[in-house]
Amino acid sequence: MVQFIADHLDASFAALSDATRRGVLEHLGRADSSITQLAEKFHMTLTGMKKHVTVLEQAGLVATVKIGRVRTCKLGPRPLAEETAWIEAYRQIWASRFDALDRVVEELKQKEKADEREQRE
Repeated sequence: MVQFIADHLDASFAALSDATRRGVLEHLGRADSSITQLAEKFHMTLTGMKKHVTVLEQAGLVATVKIGRVRTCKLGPRPLAEETAWIEAYRQIWASRFDALDRVVEELKQKEKADEREQRE
């Protein structure tokens, strides 16, 4: 199970690492499109867009349906729940570290103020 989730995370983050692929997902969130329409929108060749769509498909983020000569793309069957949970876990770790750092800084400020008062007296 852990390896299965890790494979999904790897595929998802690899797919999401490219700005064009993130743009394709945003676009497909608004409307289904053919690969030709996506290629035109992103000023790419059909071959280049097909490669991007293939990466998104392998990650389960996009699904395509071929009707005749037209391949239509839509958002895929897999939500980003696992990815969101992974990111949230690390967000919480960093939030707790920053909270601890804030406490240290506040303690140092208080100590500095106390030292200044002692020097004036």
